[in-house]
Amino acid sequence: MRSKLVYEASLKIENRFLLATTTMQATRKLHVGSTRTEDTVNRVLAEVGRGTFIHGELPEITPPPPIDLLVITPAA
Repeated sequence: MRSKLVYEASLKIENRFLLATTTMQATRKLHVGSTRTEDTVNRVLAEVGRGTFIHGELPEITPPPPIDLLVITPAA
């Protein structure tokens, strides 16, 4: 059953790492102590498959600083 939920969710979020992150974050927010974690994960995957929990835009990647700035000059 879970493989079907994962497949349906992967149709909405193709990047598997982003899917796992989205699922973990939503599970943490929605989990109630009196229920099994497995049931919460299944519910989250079903809602991701329906398009309820989907990350917005990915953050912009900042380029690394130029190597020239990282060069350490020896003390005289």
